[in-house]
Amino acid sequence: MTTTVALSRPRTNRMIAGVCAGLSQRWGMKAGTVRLLFLLSCLLPGPQFVVYLVLWVIMPDRGY
Repeated sequence: MTTTVALSRPRTNRMIAGVCAGLSQRWGMKAGTVRLLFLLSCLLPGPQFVVYLVLWVIMPDRGY
């Protein structure tokens, strides 16, 4: 049985806002992998940076 982590921004393992760290914990991946995928996706056309900002606003900050 696997436990699901709620989508939130942790206080630890942050680089900027904790969005990639929160997504990595939710998906069970390493934070560095999610950060690298995000940076690589920024090379493609699209609203990746805007999505990051929206997630920063809507993802709750984890109190611990």
